[in-house]
Amino acid sequence: MQSILKNYSSIILLLIGISVGSLIGLFLPTVVPYIKPLGDIFLNLLFVAVIPLLFFAISSAVANIEGNNRLGRILTTMSFVFIITIAIAAVLTIIGLWAFPVTAISDGQGADEAILNAANDGWGEKIVRFVTVGEFVNLLSRQNILAFVIFSFLVGISVRKSGEVAQPFLRFLIAGNEVMKNMLDIVMKLGPVGLGAYFAYQVHELGPELFGFYAKPLGFYYVFGTVFFFVVFSVYAFIARGGKGVPLFWKNNITPSLTALSTCSSLATLPSNLLAAKRIGIPNSVANVVIPLGNTLYKNGSAISSILKIYVAFSILEWDFFEPSTLLMAVGITLLVSMVAGGIPNGGFIGEMLMISVYSIPNEAIPAIMIIGALVDPLATILNATGDTVASMLVTRFAGEKFTKSEEDRVDSTAI
Repeated sequence: MQSILKNYSSIILLLIGISVGSLIGLFLPTVVPYIKPLGDIFLNLLFVAVIPLLFFAISSAVANIEGNNRLGRILTTMSFVFIITIAIAAVLTIIGLWAFPVTAISDGQGADEAILNAANDGWGEKIVRFVTVGEFVNLLSRQNILAFVIFSFLVGISVRKSGEVAQPFLRFLIAGNEVMKNMLDIVMKLGPVGLGAYFAYQVHELGPELFGFYAKPLGFYYVFGTVFFFVVFSVYAFIARGGKGVPLFWKNNITPSLTALSTCSSLATLPSNLLAAKRIGIPNSVANVVIPLGNTLYKNGSAISSILKIYVAFSILEWDFFEPSTLLMAVGITLLVSMVAGGIPNGGFIGEMLMISVYSIPNEAIPAIMIIGALVDPLATILNATGDTVASMLVTRFAGEKFTKSEEDRVDSTAI
């Protein structure tokens, strides 16, 4: 019993905090505004810590990878894993909708006017803003996370090219990575209180809306997404590391899942994903590259919701969703949506604008797309965020990298 409490104490405390938060959200709604600041403080601490953590993790990992061929192999394998598994998520969703069709009635309200009236920049300008910023200081904002990831990646490559003269800077990157990981451990001590408070807010805000006009499509998403989460991720973990990979993944995926559920933010979940990867035994050369990049570019939950939103829009407009060219375009859009949905709450709005533009969807279907995107956000974030860890397991397997000893292995060997 003492061993169980020692190994799972942090998870047990998180569950207690979230359970208490849920009860407060359901039965004491007047208390929610008073405790929500505790959740905001915790979330802000995570967001502040994640920027330097990303820089040191990515730069030190890239700089430490021996040989350009090895780095290229990891990146190529990562791209292959991202594209294939996102396509699998899209195709499985199409099959699910074909087998269990759902319909929705839009109430014509709820569209975000600020989103609809966004600047009419061309796609060239959007891409420039997505991958770069005009001033260095703008890199430090989580709104420009992909640009920051690219910058950190380029710093790591530059350290590699600089050779011996850059060794002091490399040692600084390695030390910074260790310091930020320890800082993360400290911040996560506040998790039970912070996540509990934020979960109370989520239950209070989203609970009543889940039973409105969109009950059927939302029911499909939550049932299908939950099955996908447990079954498909287990299959990926098995492919990556055999029978041992499944329990290792799920044992260490609890805290990231609870963090994603409470915060609805992939970015806030990234630090706990990195900790989970270390405990699973994913090498730093893979985890510190794949997980931060996956935070922005790899979105299973967004892929599933993209297909569902297209389906619902077509149903409202009485268009044929299952026409072959429509399905091919839907899969293509889904691949793009999963790449542009940033690691922040409701980041999928950019992808929704892409979908509306490509299909020329008229105004009457737009509110449904917007509202569904907001209401599926909790489960979508879990799928988006925790998929990064299982993807890094697959990259380790297919890139020919070696899993290190997990914490469980180290405990067993010490006992022997």
